[in-house]
Amino acid sequence: MEKLIENHQFATHAIAASASVSLGTALAYPLDTIKTIIQVGSGPSKKLSPSQVVNRVFRFSGYSGLYSGLGWLTLGRISGVGARFGIYEILTAFYKDGRHDNYVQVSEAVLAGMVGGAAETIMTSPFELIKVRQQVTAASRAPNAAAAAETAPVVSPMINKLLRRYTLDVKSLTQTVSLLSVLNHKHPNMAAALQEYPWMMTGTGNPPSAMDVKRPLDVASLEGWRALWRNLRSGLVRDCVYGGVFFGTWQFLHEAMIGWKAVGMNPLPSSEEEVGPLSPIAISIAAGFSGAVAAAASHSFDTARTRAQCVILPKYTAKERKFLKWNKPGKRLERWTGIHPTDRNLLFRGIGIRMARSSVASTIIVGSYYLVVDLLVPK
Repeated sequence: MEKLIENHQFATHAIAASASVSLGTALAYPLDTIKTIIQVGSGPSKKLSPSQVVNRVFRFSGYSGLYSGLGWLTLGRISGVGARFGIYEILTAFYKDGRHDNYVQVSEAVLAGMVGGAAETIMTSPFELIKVRQQVTAASRAPNAAAAAETAPVVSPMINKLLRRYTLDVKSLTQTVSLLSVLNHKHPNMAAALQEYPWMMTGTGNPPSAMDVKRPLDVASLEGWRALWRNLRSGLVRDCVYGGVFFGTWQFLHEAMIGWKAVGMNPLPSSEEEVGPLSPIAISIAAGFSGAVAAAASHSFDTARTRAQCVILPKYTAKERKFLKWNKPGKRLERWTGIHPTDRNLLFRGIGIRMARSSVASTIIVGSYYLVVDLLVPK
């Protein structure tokens, strides 16, 4: 390690990786925003098209709405993608140890990619949750904060402790009070009494929306720090499948390109080292194709995770479910992977957009990485 630092090799590759991940994430981010809103906003009888999503974002947030949450995802991707590729390189180095040709089988690449995908999930989950909620906020109609603050009553200290800067919906609270007014009650001010209960913080009994809980401190105070890793199982399955398929397909294409290049050589090479390096453009295109295939294979779990991250589960509701021994609905596989039964017909919404986003991001990340390394590393 000291030798690497002295030769500036470690810092150079770290800078190249961070720059390439940031560039790939930024260029493909509008597609990610469209994909997220299609997944979250779709219903059994409601299917959003990319043009409808773009028009909605432009109407409520302008052009910058397509990049809402970009900073959070970039921070998560730098660490997550670094963990995925780093673990893959470590495991494949272990596989190649003792082999004279440094050969890696496709099955070994799949297993190494699955382990790297699991590490990526743990690293990026908090950033991804904040990113998803900010993307949903960009396509949502936000109330006039100034007007709402003038007409809203004073929020109780308990509610203010759970969710700071929250403005009570007076209209919803008034409707709830009018519905309960037909019952016999002894409290002189029912509206004030209802505000003392955290269950009525929105005035209707429903939890706040995702656009009200989009900051890390708000998530921690209302839902707890564990909520930053909400629905971790579906994320683990998604990224394990994605990592395994990505690296397995990439290794298969790498072997095919090596074999194609070796055909025209005379004499025929006996190992990959004799064939020589492949073109960076060919490697980048292969990475883009592998990303598209991996995105298609893991998309159903991505939809389940994205929709679950927009569900607000306050701490008091989680405690109630734990006390009542509440069982998750659905079949055993659905419960284990975090797929809600009502989302069965929605799991493949936005699959084309995600395949395009993954293909573009993978191509740019790999291509720009090779370009930066070629410019910075002395030959």
